[in-house]
Amino acid sequence: MELFYLMVFGALAALVAALELSKNSKDRINTSPAFNSFKNNYLIVYSLMMAGDWLQGPYVYYLYSTYGFGKGDIGQLFIAGFGSSMLFGTIVGSLADKQGRRRACVTYCITYILSCITKHSPEYKVLMVGRVLGGIATSLLFSAFESWLVAEHNKRGFEQQWLSLTFSKAIFLGNGLVAIVSGLFGNLLVDSFSLGPVAPFDAAACFLAIGMAIILSSWTENFGDPSENKDLLTQFRGAAIAIASDEKIALLGAIQSLFEGSMYTFVFLWTPALSPNDEEIPHGFIFATFMLASMLGSSLASRLMARSSPRVESYMQIVFVISSASLLLPIVTNFLVAPSKEKDGSISFVGCLQLLGFCTFEACVGIFWPSIMKMRSQYIPEEARSTIMNFFRIPLNIFVCVVLYNVDAFPISIMFGMCSIFLFVASILQRRLMAISDKPKTESWTAMDPEAEPLND
Repeated sequence: MELFYLMVFGALAALVAALELSKNSKDRINTSPAFNSFKNNYLIVYSLMMAGDWLQGPYVYYLYSTYGFGKGDIGQLFIAGFGSSMLFGTIVGSLADKQGRRRACVTYCITYILSCITKHSPEYKVLMVGRVLGGIATSLLFSAFESWLVAEHNKRGFEQQWLSLTFSKAIFLGNGLVAIVSGLFGNLLVDSFSLGPVAPFDAAACFLAIGMAIILSSWTENFGDPSENKDLLTQFRGAAIAIASDEKIALLGAIQSLFEGSMYTFVFLWTPALSPNDEEIPHGFIFATFMLASMLGSSLASRLMARSSPRVESYMQIVFVISSASLLLPIVTNFLVAPSKEKDGSISFVGCLQLLGFCTFEACVGIFWPSIMKMRSQYIPEEARSTIMNFFRIPLNIFVCVVLYNVDAFPISIMFGMCSIFLFVASILQRRLMAISDKPKTESWTAMDPEAEPLND
């Protein structure tokens, strides 16, 4: 492996270690033993859930190709997953507010385990069912767990600032360390033990089952609006009214969709960007490097959120501008430096510059996740938290489906330019959110909906 990759990985690892070890009293939040026990329980469950997700990611496309499916068929399977998340996932995820967030988390485990089981079949229809189940599970992963955590945290009377500590640790572990270990473990199962491309899915199902057992044995139920006189359409209408009537919620949804849409597009673009002439690049090692950069970002976020200044709404403006600039790098470097024509060689000088830019973007992703979680906990009303969070994912899923469908229709520079513009727009919207963030929080959405019945007769 080239020295450059090892140097980048080593530098990021040293930075993460230095940040974590150099934290002083200003960078740490003093908490209670009861909160630490609650936090650690959630982090164990969240890490297991993310392990179940990360183990599958690198092998989905590979598994489908080993079953003999072409790029077009595989693309349709991926579109089905995002489409399912948008349609069915929004409905199932929204039920968490009414039926219970703990129950929704258990549903995530069951649904994703069933999706893993379908990977044993080479039948296209069975695999399509698996993608639909996986799409539903994804919606639950990114709404039910956070909704349960925020409600349970408040129900137990813990300080609001402590919530940011759980968010930053969850991203540091679940979206960083667990991702790296899962990638290495999956590689061990497939390559070292020669268990085949379906082995990571079986391992994922095991981790999900362990996590589900912990949820069932140690989590209590909580609800958004448990009243029996609210049907799903009333819930949707109330959530839509909350978004439309509170500019802060609408801005938060737009910012999230713009950033995550760019992030998911980047997932499809980084490989062809770094190897335009089929250069040999270590995909697994680069993925681990990206996750290390994300850990660096979440470590920075934990420091920032431990202090009263700067506020999340303030520093996220800078984060969005930096992320926008980092995805402009492929366009700028190709314009200033003549692209290499050498086929099947090692990574080029331009590729090295782009890798550094992509690591910067991943560090911004690491800052984004805990920060957006904190803002959602502040601005989204508890009664419809899961419903509104799934509403936020609708434009994201539409965008990703459109990108997947047209991924070969536009040059890669156009795609990066589009993502960069989206991120810059997100920074402008974040500035607006900062300006109005001190306005009073919206009233309960049940009170704003003229057709909603009172909770108590």
